[in-house]
Amino acid sequence: MDKSVRTRDTRKRGSKYLKQNIPLYIMLTPAIICFLLFKYAPMGGIVLAFKDYNFWDGIWGSPWVGLKHFDYLFNNPLGWKIIRNTFMLSLLSFIGFPFPILVALLLNEVRKMWFKKIVQTLLYLPHFLSWVIVGGIFITLFSQDSGMVNDILEKLGGERYAFLYQPFSWIAVFLSAGIWKEAGFSAIIYLAALTTIDPSLYESTAMDGAGKWRQMWHVSLPGIRPTIILMLILGVGRVMEVGFDHIYVMQNRVVADISEVISTYTFKTGIQGGEFGVPAAMGLFESLVGFTLVLTANRIARKFNQSLW
Repeated sequence: MDKSVRTRDTRKRGSKYLKQNIPLYIMLTPAIICFLLFKYAPMGGIVLAFKDYNFWDGIWGSPWVGLKHFDYLFNNPLGWKIIRNTFMLSLLSFIGFPFPILVALLLNEVRKMWFKKIVQTLLYLPHFLSWVIVGGIFITLFSQDSGMVNDILEKLGGERYAFLYQPFSWIAVFLSAGIWKEAGFSAIIYLAALTTIDPSLYESTAMDGAGKWRQMWHVSLPGIRPTIILMLILGVGRVMEVGFDHIYVMQNRVVADISEVISTYTFKTGIQGGEFGVPAAMGLFESLVGFTLVLTANRIARKFNQSLW
């Protein structure tokens, strides 16, 4: 009898909770529909990785070829080069991971609100510019013929340098553009995490003689550690995902050996060339690697009691 009463009470509380939150569920519905349409529905295209697709027969009518496209991918030097470039550029992009944290820590210490708002606006603004604009800015700045950087270099007595046509310097420009565009906006989540830290902790450390840098190191950083680990896990899941628009705008034929990645190859071969099998296989491989890395990173974080699930 007691068990049935408890079950009935649980159902009543659940029903009451559901009715109270109906407006929230209604607000969430468009996001769920959008997610289903643009995230889950396209997963049906995975079947192209196992078919010899042609427009005449369609997706379901095209003949099955099994692992033919994967065999081509892993036995073709071009395929390994593209995978290597994707993995390399993605790992190098982690160089920019600490910058939003540093920006958030520094902004958190600013006490003049008017100055803080101006700096925040200037740092957030690049995020809202398209990669066409950002890429154009950096290409103009580092152009060998009329770039501002080369003009300054020449006035200082140096020689003009082909920043965009040398592998090492191209990678440096590529990474710098990504950091400049996203560091400020990515700091928002860390700034929000910093607001949850108890102010009395700062007061206690100040009374013990700790300066601003020690407060940041011993109070601010430990306080946002769960957020940092969460963002790191999510970032690891995108290790094989180099932004298409970012690299497509900035790449050129001279540095194609290091700038051709999965996303650009998929666009050129699939959309422009009309061959969908190999790009689909490459995209599936990219997703599986990302999924494996997320599970691995989460398992490692779990040992420090900071896992995502």
